[in-house]
Amino acid sequence: MSRWGRGWSNRDMVEDGEGAPVGRRVVLGMLGLGAAGVAAGGYLQNGLDNLLASIASKDPTGLSGLLPGGGGFRFYSVSDSIPHRSDAAYRLTVDGLVEHPATYSLAQLRAMRPTRLVRDVQCVTGWRVPHYAFTGVRLSDLLDAAGVKPGAKALRFTCFDGVYSESLTLDQARRPDMLVAYGMDDKPVTAAHGGPVRLYAAPMYFYKSAKWLSGITVTDQVIPGYWEHYGYDVDAWVGRSNGRDDAPTS
Repeated sequence: MSRWGRGWSNRDMVEDGEGAPVGRRVVLGMLGLGAAGVAAGGYLQNGLDNLLASIASKDPTGLSGLLPGGGGFRFYSVSDSIPHRSDAAYRLTVDGLVEHPATYSLAQLRAMRPTRLVRDVQCVTGWRVPHYAFTGVRLSDLLDAAGVKPGAKALRFTCFDGVYSESLTLDQARRPDMLVAYGMDDKPVTAAHGGPVRLYAAPMYFYKSAKWLSGITVTDQVIPGYWEHYGYDVDAWVGRSNGRDDAPTS
């Protein structure tokens, strides 16, 4: 498969072992349903996002890459299903080379000083969503609260899907356009979009914005994330990496 394909590894293109893959007629039917959801908006679209994302995670045909997500997003997942955590059950840990390891609930994150960013979202597979709003806590604020120890150089992000991971250098993480986001388009982040909380790395290709964020570990070296092991760049600046020349997002 081409490196610039749909953003799936070979393991995602076969039956997942828990059920039969989605058929072409089902996926084609869902194209019309997805378009209807985009037109309807609001609550209906949120439900369709989750349904379409679930279908995409089991589709070996490639057609689900055409499904229109809310706001023009497309759905990708490297796990076999869309994971869910309730707002009440959600927890984010901050640990590693820090003076004050912490665990945050969603309510605690929402109580911190919020930052709202409006940027273009650029996927390394080519699609782009212009002028989209993300709201959350600056990653630098969480690092300041944790007290980063001498010798720290990077962050490793883990996710409650049990598969995905990402990384940033410490300097990258301290930029003001790096968020731990609980809002998209001024609404809560849905499960399909990586909620309740996801990373948002505004100036980088969207694979760096890890969904279903559950852990931030401060480390003494960069530990490449999931897609970097398949050849994607660790430093994923939009327009200056991965062999692409897209316009910057910020």
